[in-house]
Amino acid sequence: MPRILITLGDPAGIGPEVVEKALASGQLPKGFDFEVLGDASGINPGKPDEESARRALDALEASVRILKSDSDALAVVTAPVSKATLQAGGFPFPGQTEFFAHRFDINEYAMCLSGQRLSVGLATIHIPLASVSSSLSVESIVSVGGLLEDFARRRARRTPRIAVAGLNPHAGENGRFGDEEDRIISPAIDRLNQTFPGVFSGPHVPDAIFRQAAEGEFDAVLAMYHDQGLIPLKLLDFDTGVNVTLGLPKPRTSPDHGTAFGIAGKGIARPDSMIHAIKLACELA
Repeated sequence: MPRILITLGDPAGIGPEVVEKALASGQLPKGFDFEVLGDASGINPGKPDEESARRALDALEASVRILKSDSDALAVVTAPVSKATLQAGGFPFPGQTEFFAHRFDINEYAMCLSGQRLSVGLATIHIPLASVSSSLSVESIVSVGGLLEDFARRRARRTPRIAVAGLNPHAGENGRFGDEEDRIISPAIDRLNQTFPGVFSGPHVPDAIFRQAAEGEFDAVLAMYHDQGLIPLKLLDFDTGVNVTLGLPKPRTSPDHGTAFGIAGKGIARPDSMIHAIKLACELA
């Protein structure tokens, strides 16, 4: 039987609760087994510590071992972890996206968020805002764009329409507010359309393009940095948003929310995003 792995994340957070609720929801696809990795026994909800971080990391490492060794394990869904607690224990990665890319020895990968109304790929991920401009290159945008095209094509089941957002206000307005659009983003769009004719357009004005995409004009938006893409995504699709790591040999998805330590153990966490994350993992598997 095809199997989907599900990690509990930091067991002091809402991960164990939303996983349990999702599995009991009756909304998951048929034809899959679901294997939960992690141990919440003896952990105090809302009180992350060294032990809860260790268990979160153990579950992540176990998922990698199984994905590499078991052909029936088709995908992994990861509940949220505490980056701060993990990193305090020596976790060297900015997030789970980078962890999985490193463990699978993948250099070309990308973070994508997909919800009911929007799908957003990120040209840069977990870096300071001040470093975004210097981190962008034609090559990096082409790499993420190619991965996003594959994802959007699989979901739409046709040639997708992907909008590329500018970096600056008004997409630079002919160089008045910045020149990254002319130097980097437009050449990258040209390169992408040589490989994927007619798929990519832009650079689009960032403060307008997400509304157009949400209304159905585009299948996805390639955003230039983390908050440019995630703010509209979470505003519109918080309960249905799913984080997808593009470029891995097997799909990895996760709910688009954090550990929510403040409500852990109270029984009020909603499993909607976890349910959508599991559904998308099954769809992509």
